[in-house]
Amino acid sequence: MWSQRILDETKYAVLRVHPQLDEPRVNARIAAMTGAFDDALVVGWEQTCAGLDLPDPDDRHVLAAAIKGAAQFLVTFNIKDFPDDCLTTTDIEVVHPDEFLLDQLDLHPGLAVQPMRSACSR
Repeated sequence: MWSQRILDETKYAVLRVHPQLDEPRVNARIAAMTGAFDDALVVGWEQTCAGLDLPDPDDRHVLAAAIKGAAQFLVTFNIKDFPDDCLTTTDIEVVHPDEFLLDQLDLHPGLAVQPMRSACSR
């Protein structure tokens, strides 16, 4: 799940980290993501931000979207910015992407490997 703000920040970060990519290419990737997961866009998360306290206030919108979207996990490289003591009122577990993917591989090996096989066959 993601909010429009998360998608906007993703686009900005990708263009900053990979200046060789042109904006239409990044827009196409985001469009492919949103098309593949047409129910992933979380709206109405803004009011949830007000009650959240995180080390970096700029990350509150990410947790707010996860709460509003009833996510079980918040998958991020930024583990330190979502400490357990700030999540006690939620049912959300913060997980590193590597750990999340390995868990998916253990739980559903065929399903987890399918996108990689598909990408390699192109």
